Amino acid sequence: MIVEDLTETTSKVDILIVDDTPENIRFLASLLLNQGYNVRKALNGNMALTAVKSLLPDLVLLDITMPEMDGYEVCKRLKEDTQTAKVPVIFLSALDNVADKVKAFQSGGVDFITKPFQFEEVLARIQTQLTIQTLQVQLQVQNEQLRQALGDLQKTQVELLQKEKMAALGQLVAGIAHEINNPISFISGNLSPAKAYINDLLRLIELYQQEYPEPTPALQAAIAEVDLDFLVNDLEKLMGSMKTGVERIRSVILALRIFSRLDESDVKLVDLHEGIDSVLLLLQHRLNQERNLEVEVIREYGVLPSVTCYASQLNQVFFNIISNAIEALETAMKIGKFAVNHASAGTGERPTIWVKTEVTAANTVIVRIKDNGLGIAEDAKPHVFEPFFTTKGIGQGMGLGLLTSYQIVTEKHQGNLTYSSVPGQGTEFMVEIPVAAIVIT
Repeated sequence: MIVEDLTETTSKVDILIVDDTPENIRFLASLLLNQGYNVRKALNGNMALTAVKSLLPDLVLLDITMPEMDGYEVCKRLKEDTQTAKVPVIFLSALDNVADKVKAFQSGGVDFITKPFQFEEVLARIQTQLTIQTLQVQLQVQNEQLRQALGDLQKTQVELLQKEKMAALGQLVAGIAHEINNPISFISGNLSPAKAYINDLLRLIELYQQEYPEPTPALQAAIAEVDLDFLVNDLEKLMGSMKTGVERIRSVILALRIFSRLDESDVKLVDLHEGIDSVLLLLQHRLNQERNLEVEVIREYGVLPSVTCYASQLNQVFFNIISNAIEALETAMKIGKFAVNHASAGTGERPTIWVKTEVTAANTVIVRIKDNGLGIAEDAKPHVFEPFFTTKGIGQGMGLGLLTSYQIVTEKHQGNLTYSSVPGQGTEFMVEIPVAAIVIT
């Protein structure tokens, strides 16, 4: 009954028999061939290693006592080679000592059958090992499927979080623009007539001074109290400062609109420099903080064509990378890498971010963003673009910024996002996208 059941399931299984006794090989081969197995033969260890490497068998039946190279050594060499390590080896030997069996398992064997043996026992143990091998392969496939499913789940989670983040940002920008734009426009529109009215009043006061050069004691006291000469001189500066402040607010609102690309199609022709400048303006408060050291930004812009892209998403990429650069510089400042007041301590260099753009002969645009911070630690480099990986403290980051940026550049724009980093010297990220990889519909 055992023989009949096995015949139906073993027609494609390849077994290598290794034995220096031809009679043993012929006997086993004849029986296994009758069961539907494919059988190959090797008379010594070297032939066995050559046969396994030329075509991996499903299982090896290996004798122990052979000249030049015994079965232990053959099995050990098979297990040391990554290409042959997973092939199961069953020892067939007349040796019946416990120490011999232990040595066989230590060398990598999966089973040990003592001669003389019953053929039904050999068949049953072969089938057991083949079943184990099949289950291991299935388990590996399932594990790979699970890893893929987990990766897809994390990717979907990141995309959902990014969409929610961008939607919230869009609503925030829309609210700020709506709530601030009207009163700022009102103030801006009234500054010029207000200045004209004030000038008229000042001219009227000047005319009174000419017509009545000798004011009354009460007027003289009031003029001294308000310091009229200073007031007249400072009023012009005050009006200029108010105008500058209004223009600053309007430029920030414009930067927010450029950054989020409100009321625009997802894909459009854009000037990348405009988007980068909007990001730098939005991060200005972090570049110029109240401290002895400020981050210097060096723009090295090339002549770029307009690029067809998902503008708001690409601006998010620049925002993420530049934010990380600022954080790297802040960390370097805390440990004293940079000089205080640029001269008295540290390395003597200033914390700096370089933003360089260029167009290539392959009709792609490259944006390089470099900092002179502490660089990326060697153990963190393999995980930079992994979901939820972060070197920040708890509650300071979710580990989504660079992964999201990588997906936007590589998947949305068919480009490349790479980086180079030297510990202690800094990091440079390079964004490369085709000028016209996306068709506007």
